[in-house]
Amino acid sequence: MIKFNENTPIYLQIVEKIKADIVAGKLKGGDKLPSVREIAESFKVNPNTVQRVFMELEREGVAYPQRGIGTFITEGEEVVEKLKSTQAGKFTKRYVDEMRELGMGSDEIVQCIKRILEEDKNDDIKS
Repeated sequence: MIKFNENTPIYLQIVEKIKADIVAGKLKGGDKLPSVREIAESFKVNPNTVQRVFMELEREGVAYPQRGIGTFITEGEEVVEKLKSTQAGKFTKRYVDEMRELGMGSDEIVQCIKRILEEDKNDDIKS
């Protein structure tokens, strides 16, 4: 279960979680999503909230309904690549905005990213 952020509507946070699971490969094209009731119970939200999640996923072309069967993840590598690109852009923008709030300029932000990546590379070598 995810911890919800008070600044963003819950249904959008669940949509983002499902998208992240698709990008991470936890959900694949053609996979059936759990039922509205199952998702509502797992996230401890109202089923109407989950219905809104499904509508948003369908609107974005990430999922599609099969009447009487359920809702499925849209198949196709282009869906995953588009999601990955969109999600990466959102995360990067959020990071840059937070660094700018700290008073950092573009060069400092780039140096910070390089330092973190280098540390990660060194940790991978040690493992």
